[in-house]
Order: sequence, then structure tokens, then C-alpha cells
Amino acid sequence: MRATVGRPPHTTVRAATDVLVVGASAAGLSTVEALRRLGCTGAVTVVGAETHQPYDRPPLSKQVLAGTWQPERTQLRPGEALSALDAEFVLGDAAVGLDATTRTVRTASGRTLRADAVVVATGTRPRTLPGQAALAGVHVLRTLDDAIALRAGLLGAARLVVVGDGVLGAEIAATARTMGLDVTVVGPQHALMANQLGNGVAELLTELHTGRGVRPRLGAGVRELVGSGGRVTGVRLDDGELLPADLVVVAIGAEPVTGWLHDSGLPVDNGLVCDSRCRAGEGVYAVGDVARWHHEQLGRPLRLENRTNASEQAMTVAANILGADRAYTPVPYFWTDQYDTKIQVHGVVPAGAGMTVVDGDPATGRFVALYRSAGLVTGVLGWNMPKQTRLRRGDVADALAGGPARTPALR
Repeated sequence: MRATVGRPPHTTVRAATDVLVVGASAAGLSTVEALRRLGCTGAVTVVGAETHQPYDRPPLSKQVLAGTWQPERTQLRPGEALSALDAEFVLGDAAVGLDATTRTVRTASGRTLRADAVVVATGTRPRTLPGQAALAGVHVLRTLDDAIALRAGLLGAARLVVVGDGVLGAEIAATARTMGLDVTVVGPQHALMANQLGNGVAELLTELHTGRGVRPRLGAGVRELVGSGGRVTGVRLDDGELLPADLVVVAIGAEPVTGWLHDSGLPVDNGLVCDSRCRAGEGVYAVGDVARWHHEQLGRPLRLENRTNASEQAMTVAANILGADRAYTPVPYFWTDQYDTKIQVHGVVPAGAGMTVVDGDPATGRFVALYRSAGLVTGVLGWNMPKQTRLRRGDVADALAGGPARTPALR
């Protein structure tokens, strides 16, 4: 056993720990890489429901959908890099059960796998609308196979309706419009991504889409999908209006993949519930979209669905498996690319937070804004100013460092 640089004094690495990672995702792969980097010499096994080697998801709604990337370009590591990890990848075999006491995982094919530590990295699955499974031409976008199927559909369609006004729906709408499709976006918010960006910036984003020819149909609910001959022909809104469509994408959020844990005895509530160390039980951890852990500085549970969190959380989980005792207290972060616009958010934008532009000017298409709630900076947003936005991240970190007593309740 040997000490590891960056660990608290007197903390030693349990190098020979055998680890089973359930989920061949970015979060799962990042965990394996961090384990090896920190000196883990035990056996490492990765179980994945998909047949693909670990790949990156952000390009699916943009580069892969637009055809500027071939699907194989999304692979996170070449084969030789995966081999160098000395890990066994069991792909195309979903986990169906976990005995948390013995840390034993059962898979769909009947395999039984056991380890000293189990890392749950099963991510999320898209929510769906009633009846969508019965209609051809209705898509979701989560996996690489979803992106390939949706691109094929877009190439043969003229009219697209996107049901969903969040990040994914807005990105798909931007990509499809760039490809020349007639695009309508439906959603309950008054502006695209209002929950993530706040009213002012969400309205700017909606104007960006409208200027590119997208028709936002916002503040509206969907009553049903309409079809003929087993294929979708439109979307009917709550007020009775029918939006004709050759293709429909449902992007109404996602839910954590935790059904396979129902007999595990572990707490499940909008994700696998963990302590501040991302630990759900003795020897069981969670990482990525599926993890709902206690953020000590916010003083409440948090679950994040983004690529940056998947990588950062994996580093903490790997360290804790090997003997560290680290709380995971990130500054939440996400970004989105739509048309020629990059939007980045460090922290969060609570409902009703005040916004102040501190660099640039929204009229020029380049600016940085700070969001304040109860007198503290809760978020910084950049619109086509990545360097300047990153420099302001410290304002959010300083507020979080004050802990829950000083940090306002964040959404």
C-alpha cells in the first residue's frame, strides 16, 4: 500500500481493490481511467447495456445529427487506449439486479459479477409520450443508435416538430434547421431553455431561433400524437391546433436508469441517493447522470445531467474507492452550441434571480452576465465569450464556499 499525492495525510490507497462499473458511459470510463491513474491494481470490469464502446454524447445532437461527424468519431478512446486500462468490457449485456450487501450484479444474459466496490453509472433514459411507440417517425435522442436513426429520418423529411423546449430540444431544432428542414418547437415554457437560462437570455435564444426560421410554439402543451397508417403525421396541442409533421422528436427530459436497483435495498429517489462522497451504500457508489448526491456547500441533494459533471465526479468517486474521504462539491456547469452561438453557464440561475451584464453587450452577440440571489452570485453566463466567462467562475465558487448558511436556496 502506498500514499497518493493529493490525498489527506495518513490516507492510503487500497490498490488491490476490485471494481465493477455498471455503465459503459463517459462517467463509467472516466472512473476506470481515474482508478488506474490513482494506482488501482485490482481487477476492473465494465458492464454496458449498449454494444458500442464508450462514446461521447454531446456531439449526437449536433455533429452526428448534422452529418459533419461519422458516428465512430464519437468514440471516447481508441481501442489501444482501452486495452491499456487492463479492464474487461462486458458490452451489450444490461445489468438487471444488484445485491448491495455482497456487491454482486446480475446481467440480462445471466452473468453474475462480484467486486469489492460497485460504481453505478447507468445514466438516464428519455421520457416518452403516450402512443409514441406505435408510430413510425417519432424519435428520441439519447444513444448513438438514436442519433443514427434520427439523422436518417431527417434526411427524408421536410417538416419536423420538436416536442421539448429545453437544451436537447433547442439543439435538435438548431441542427435540423441548419439542414434545411421546416422546424417547429413545442413546449410549456414562455421561451426556449427559460429554466436553465433565466427569462432575459432565454428570450434572446428564442429570437436567435426565430431569426433562423424556427417556429416556436411555446406556452403550449401536447394533447396527442396523430398518425395515419402507423406513421406520425402531426402533433395536436392542448388547444386543438394540429401541427403537421413528417417527423417528430420527443425531448421532454430524461429519468435516471434505476429500475434494476429496485430489490437492492439502496435508496432511489430521482436517481441513486448518495452521501457527499457519492456513496450509496457500503462499497457502492454512483457517478454521472444517475447520481443524486448531497452537495455539502449547497446543503441539499443535487443531480446533474452533463458531460463535465460525469468526468469530475468520476475522479472523486475513484479517489474515495481507493481510500480517500472527499466530498464532491463542484460548481455546476453546462454548455450548449446552437448555430454559431456558444452558451456557457457556471453555477445555476434560480427563478427570479437578478441579471447584470458585466462584459460585452447582448446587442453584439457577445456578453457575460452574473446572476444574483439574496445578494450572492449564484451563476455566471457567457454568450460567445468563453474565456471571459471562465474568468468569472470564481465569483460563483466564492459564494458556494460560504456553505448552505450563506448560499441562497438554489433550484
